[in-house]
Amino acid sequence: MESETMMTLRQRILSVYRGETPDTVPFMLDLSHWFYHRHGLPWDLSIAYAEPERDLIAYHRAHDIGCYMPNLAPFYETSYGADVHAEMLRSEEGDLPALTWRLRTPLGSIERTRVWEPQSYSWAIRDWGVRTEQDLRVLGHALGSRTFSSDWSVYRAWDEAIGESGIAYVGTGYSGLGNLLSLWMGVEGTTYAIADWPDTVREVVDQINESNLRLVDLLCVSPVEVVVMGDNFSADLQPPSLVTTWSADYYAEAIRRLHAAGKSVAVHIDGKLRGLLRLFADLGADCADAVTPRPMGDLTPAECRAEAGPGLILSGGVSPDLWLPTAPLAAFRDAVRAWLDLRRESPRLIANAGDQVPPGAEEDRIFIMRDMVLSEGQY
Repeated sequence: MESETMMTLRQRILSVYRGETPDTVPFMLDLSHWFYHRHGLPWDLSIAYAEPERDLIAYHRAHDIGCYMPNLAPFYETSYGADVHAEMLRSEEGDLPALTWRLRTPLGSIERTRVWEPQSYSWAIRDWGVRTEQDLRVLGHALGSRTFSSDWSVYRAWDEAIGESGIAYVGTGYSGLGNLLSLWMGVEGTTYAIADWPDTVREVVDQINESNLRLVDLLCVSPVEVVVMGDNFSADLQPPSLVTTWSADYYAEAIRRLHAAGKSVAVHIDGKLRGLLRLFADLGADCADAVTPRPMGDLTPAECRAEAGPGLILSGGVSPDLWLPTAPLAAFRDAVRAWLDLRRESPRLIANAGDQVPPGAEEDRIFIMRDMVLSEGQY
């Protein structure tokens, strides 16, 4: 194929979402953690990246790698009810920075703290903020009061900066249950709460999800093209039965509203896959993002497609451990090739990492995957 007739990275991604067949499987990566770690840049959850991260975007463009996940970009503003005071406090624990989120309401106050872990380049939750049934009610009151607004100037700036090098996904954050599991209670605390206070958990989950739907409605009238939802799903922590009971109605309604507005919806599933791919295909999602096959995942690429069916976009393909120098290069190549082979069954495919390219990954593997997609991923 002559270079002047080749599709751009953006065109390939959007063609897959439209149900078309691109010239080549789209290739895009979330390089944010890898890039920050490699260059010693801060990964600060207290900072909103209103200005596009031009160095990161330039790296993507210079190496023909699709850019799609603007982490920490404040595409919309969040406001709380008049009787809720929300704040974030910085502190030091030893020589490590810590961040504390505090919510004060007429029902009481809660707070949670995360501490920086340099080795993993991430913020570990040191203290869960919700421990009692009353804490749970505080959380529901606070998060249920949220409203959202935006003039979309930040999104337009990011969209213009990325240009034909990809597309800016915009996230809705965690569902009600996802907030409990991942931010405020943890898996153990949420499990006990469901057993001990099921009515209160239902009330709080519904409060948070109703607030989230206000954000969905805002996205429906936005210039955003692809909305990414999800709780960092993993079937061992959120099996299909749990999602069906606590979250499926919310996701189905959000997807219905976004589709009615002409938006595409990706769901972030970056852990175990069995049962979840079929569930979200049935709920109407367009794409499963961050799909991680074996060895860290629980399905082979072929099993992913068999479970998802032909219509769900599978975006992912290479398990995080295979990016590291400890993994044989041959195993990395085999994983890329097995993922690209799925194009023969359905063009609903994007070549990506299983979640992010991890800190410490070999840069050469990024280029190897790019070259393999171009040479072996054509239609």
